[in-house]
Amino acid sequence: MNHRVVARLLGRILIIETIALALPLTVCLIYGEAGSAKAFLITMACTAAVGLLALRVKAQHKQFYALEGFVVTALSWIVISLFGALPFYLSGAIPSLMDCFFEVVSGFTTTGASILSDVEALSHGLLFWRSFTHWLGGMGVLVFLLAVASIGKGEGHELYLLKAESPGPNVGKLTSKVGKSAKILYGLYVVFSLVEVLFLLAGGMPLYDSLCTMFATAGTGGFGIKNTSMAFYQSYYLQGVVTVFMALFGVNFNIFFLLLMREFSQAWHDEELRVYLGIMLSSIALITLNILPIYGNTFEAFHQAAFQTVSIMTTTGFTTTNFDMWPEFSRSLLVLLMVAGACAGSTGGGMKTARLVIALKSVKKEISRMLHPRQVKILRMNGKQLDNRIVKGVSLFMTAYFITVAASFLIVSLDNKSMVTNLTAVLSCLNNIGPGLDLVGPLGNFSSFSNLSKAVLTLDMLLGRLEFFPVIFLFNPAVWRVRKRIHEPD
Repeated sequence: MNHRVVARLLGRILIIETIALALPLTVCLIYGEAGSAKAFLITMACTAAVGLLALRVKAQHKQFYALEGFVVTALSWIVISLFGALPFYLSGAIPSLMDCFFEVVSGFTTTGASILSDVEALSHGLLFWRSFTHWLGGMGVLVFLLAVASIGKGEGHELYLLKAESPGPNVGKLTSKVGKSAKILYGLYVVFSLVEVLFLLAGGMPLYDSLCTMFATAGTGGFGIKNTSMAFYQSYYLQGVVTVFMALFGVNFNIFFLLLMREFSQAWHDEELRVYLGIMLSSIALITLNILPIYGNTFEAFHQAAFQTVSIMTTTGFTTTNFDMWPEFSRSLLVLLMVAGACAGSTGGGMKTARLVIALKSVKKEISRMLHPRQVKILRMNGKQLDNRIVKGVSLFMTAYFITVAASFLIVSLDNKSMVTNLTAVLSCLNNIGPGLDLVGPLGNFSSFSNLSKAVLTLDMLLGRLEFFPVIFLFNPAVWRVRKRIHEPD
C-alpha cells in the first residue's frame, strides 16, 4: 500500500471540497443567513487546513495500482462526508453528529434518504449544500478530479480510480486517455444539467429552486427543498421535465458519447439500453392500469405512474404522490424496480440493468449446457464476447449484495419496526434510492431509527454507491500493511 500517494490524493479531494463549499456560502451571504455562513466558513477553514497538510506529504515512490485505487475511492467518500456534515452540526440545524453524517452520506451517495421531517426549516445555504452534494456525488468526486486536474501524468493510476468509482460491471475508456474520458463525461454531465435548468426556468420555477432540483435530478439523488418534494410544483410541465431528465441521467453516459460521435445505430442496438427502456415502459403501462381506479383519469394515472416509475428505477427518489397508498401490485413492482436500478455508467444506483442482462444470459447458458453437455456456448453482449472476469464479477457482486441485505435487515430489525419498513429501508439505502414503504415511505423519514441502525444504513449507502469492494477492502488488515514491493497491476 502506497500510503503517501493515498494521503496526497485525499488532500486534493479536500481542497476541491473546500472550493465547492464556497457556493453554499455565497448563497448564505445572498440571503443574509449569518449563522449558516459562519458554519460554512469554519468548515472551509478546517477542510482546507487538513487538505493542505495532506498535500505536504512527500511520496517516496509513485507506484499506484488497483489496491490504492479502491482505498482512495472509499476513503475519499468517507472523508468528504465527514467534513461535509460539519455545516449542519455547527449551525445547529441538525444537533446529532450521527444524523449529520447520515444526511450528508445520503447526499454524496445520491441516496436521498433523510432524517429531516421539515426540510423547509433549513436555511437556503444549507438546503443548497444538501442538494449540491447530489450533483458532486452523481458523476463521482474522483472522476471530477480526473477531469479538472492532472493527478499523475505518467503514473498510470487514473484508470484504477475510474474503475473503482464508476458504477457498473465494466468500465471502459471513451478515448485512449483516461483524463480525456473524464473530461468528456463531465462535459456531458454539465451540459445536460444546464439544459435542465433552462427547461425548469422556462416553466416558471425560480432560479434557486431550479438549481436545487437540477442537482437532485442530475445526481439521481432526490433531495427536495420542499416538504412535499415535487408535488409542491403542481405543474405537469415541470414534473414532466424532471421525469424526462431522470430517465436520461439513468442512461449509460457512453450512449450519449456514441450519439455525439453520430454512432446512432451502435447506440440504439446497445442491449442494456433496450432492456432499460423496455423495463421502464412496461412498468409504466402496468402501474397505470393498476392505479387507474384511484385517479379515475387516464392521463393523471399515466403521469403519476411515469413519474414514480422513472424516479424509483433511476433511484432518484423524487415523489409527486404517496405511492405507499397504491395497490399492492404497484408497490411490489416499485420494490423490484428499486433492486433493478438504472444503467451501468449512469448516475443511478441499484444492481444495474447490465448486471441483470449478464445474469440472465449466464442462467440461459447453464440451462443450455445441462441440456446439451457437448455444446460450446459463448456469452456475448452487444455482439462482443464477455470476459470471464466480468461474469465472475457479476456473481461476486450479487453474492455480496444479498449477504449485505440479509445482515443489514437483521440488525435494523432490532429496532422492532415492521418488516416492510425494515426491508425497504435497507433496499432504499443499499440501492441509493431514498424513500421506501411504510414508515420510510414518501411521507416518512429515517429519524425514528436508532443510531446503530442509522450507522448500518449509512454503511449500506456507501456500499451501494461504491459497489461493495472498495469499502470492504478498508476492513481488511492486510490492505494497510506497508510492503517493500507493490503488487503488479491487474
